Amino acid sequence: MKRWNDKPYHSLDYMLRERYGEKVYRVALNGGMSCPNRDGTLGKKGCIFCSQGGSGDFAASASLSITEQIDTQIASLSSKRPIHKYIAYFQAYTNTYAPVEYLKKIFTEAISHPDIVALSIGTRPDCLGDDVMELLYSLNQIKPVWVELGLQTIHEKTARYIRRGYSLSCFDDAVNRLRAGGIEVVVHTILGLPGENPDDILETISYLDQMDIQGIKLQLLHVLKGTDLAGDYEAGLFRTYDREEYLDLVIHCLEHLRQDIVIHRVTGDGPKDLLIAPLWASRKREVLNLLHHRMKERESFQGKALEALSLSQ
Repeated sequence: MKRWNDKPYHSLDYMLRERYGEKVYRVALNGGMSCPNRDGTLGKKGCIFCSQGGSGDFAASASLSITEQIDTQIASLSSKRPIHKYIAYFQAYTNTYAPVEYLKKIFTEAISHPDIVALSIGTRPDCLGDDVMELLYSLNQIKPVWVELGLQTIHEKTARYIRRGYSLSCFDDAVNRLRAGGIEVVVHTILGLPGENPDDILETISYLDQMDIQGIKLQLLHVLKGTDLAGDYEAGLFRTYDREEYLDLVIHCLEHLRQDIVIHRVTGDGPKDLLIAPLWASRKREVLNLLHHRMKERESFQGKALEALSLSQ
């Protein structure tokens, strides 16, 4: 059975240790930006699942400078364990949705920090203009740049329901342009979106297998307080996965992913003060331990289904 150190999938931790020779931690930063789904350009409510924190509920305060955000988090993390290398992760809202002069200022400040080894930027594919791309290309010459794109699903019906606001072709174009500049692409998916069954989700996974992406986040659907998704959930319009269902689904997804794709996330816990469902997701360590146990029981590993398909042809 294929293993990446102690895990049956190509984990982010494994990749970072291979690349940098030690464990690397991320510091979540807030550039103080908004989103076209919130400022009225596309809408004012945001994506249906997105909290008021813009998926940056664990990020630092935007009232601090970028250097202050980094130093504050490094001080907290390093007080608990020996750490020498960090990734600057711009997480909250859409982190290329600002004038390029401002983006250059904050990204350069982050990437120039001596303890930062890479820059990771969460954004939307429709917020990557040519001037932003040129900036990202130049930053990638200093230290590695990753761009995290929130695709969630390839299915247009679901995309309309969640108010994503851009087409699949826009995503494809963004991936191609990022890769032309040597920038690593990490794709966010959400497993368990209303109206999607496991076959629909595996279609998204299979689609991404054919794309030139370097990483993926398999995010369990969370229902958070204050979101429109919470209203639909409380109205009984959909249900969330129970833990065993989710474990089965994640295993199927991992078995259908190329082995070179780095797994940045296989669940997610969400802010405990906002989480409505599923409540079992708040026990993240327990979920991960169960996942590894189930995969060992089944002799499962990332890419297993692809290997079986290749051998049968």
